[in-house]
Amino acid sequence: MATTAWSITQSGRYEPFELQVARGQISWHIPITVFGFNPDVDTTEETVWPGDGIISYPSAALQWKVSSSNANDTSAGTGARTVVINGLDANYNQVTETVTLNGQTAVLTTNSLLRINSAYVATAGSSNSAEGNIYFGTGTVTAGVPATVWQIILFDYNSTVTGHYTVPAGYTAYMDTGQISAGQASGTSQIIGRLLASGTNNIRTTAALVTLNNGAVNYDFFVPIAFPEKTDIEATAIGSAANNSVSSYFNLILIKNDAA
Repeated sequence: MATTAWSITQSGRYEPFELQVARGQISWHIPITVFGFNPDVDTTEETVWPGDGIISYPSAALQWKVSSSNANDTSAGTGARTVVINGLDANYNQVTETVTLNGQTAVLTTNSLLRINSAYVATAGSSNSAEGNIYFGTGTVTAGVPATVWQIILFDYNSTVTGHYTVPAGYTAYMDTGQISAGQASGTSQIIGRLLASGTNNIRTTAALVTLNNGAVNYDFFVPIAFPEKTDIEATAIGSAANNSVSSYFNLILIKNDAA
């Protein structure tokens, strides 16, 4: 069971350390929560994300194509108009970019990106939401869907729900809690959930492993797990039968490596 640490604030009050981090009172500490959702996990291991199979990324930084499956997601449309991308460049440094959508026609990112850690709809028309799935990828775009999909914002979710995060250069990520949950209509399928970490050597190491059946399992690390810079952290699942709905989250605190 995770415990709460208390420390004194700049104004002399005692508050939980995690609350102080969330309030920006602890220098060089950044709270990150990563949510994942996969509506259809079958009998082959998959990342907890809306796409197919294990998530992959380009081997080198490049400009990504951003497009929607719905023509109303455009600069003056009723759907999503702009999205904000939080990504990493070729050196794993953090990059934030706003992209103005053009419906099913792809728009290139200004920056060359190696990863997209998260993205969300920032502005929208009268529907107050994206009206299609928004894709981030490469290759030929057909009806708004690129040949290779690297990230997705699902219709009406308005932010990525991908159980994957890459630690930026110059930081170490500390994980103290997380969860994986699964459900199936019949309730007879077992899910094996894994928490994976891989560095620049691309070896996927198991950091945690659980089994569950129509329920949820928490990850509580009394001593937080440290993930060094440039590490990919990923939640995956595999079912003993098909058609499982799986979700996950994990909480991180990014701490700058040269912080005093």
